[in-house]
Amino acid sequence: MSINTVQFQKGLSLPEFYKTYGTEPQCRDALFQMRWPEGFVCPDCGHATYCELNTRALYQCHHCHHQTSLIAGTIFENTKLALTTWFLAIYLLTQNKSGVSALQLSRDLGVRYKTAWMMKHKLMQVMLERQQHKVLSGRIEMDDA
Repeated sequence: MSINTVQFQKGLSLPEFYKTYGTEPQCRDALFQMRWPEGFVCPDCGHATYCELNTRALYQCHHCHHQTSLIAGTIFENTKLALTTWFLAIYLLTQNKSGVSALQLSRDLGVRYKTAWMMKHKLMQVMLERQQHKVLSGRIEMDDA
């Protein structure tokens, strides 16, 4: 019997996760690369030249002087939680085959239940929106169903 290649894909271990996303600057750098893979682009005018305002963690466009933060317009907006907490929540939600309850997430992250519930539902919503346009076709098999 052959090995199921999907089931045995290379994952990200917890030590590798902490090595890559263990600090706030690492998470900010990763988010910057995900948000602007070709470099910063002003959301107002589209220009690419900017400066960083370190006192308030903002990026300011040199052309129109529009200021934006790294988390503006993302699911991280309007949160006081560190990006490291959000990234760990993403890791925990995506690595467990059977899912993670909001109660377990609150224990793992060290946050209140309401906070963990809100984070879990925000993350599930963006995962749904990302995959919503893809329609299943052909033979579909479900594991443990």
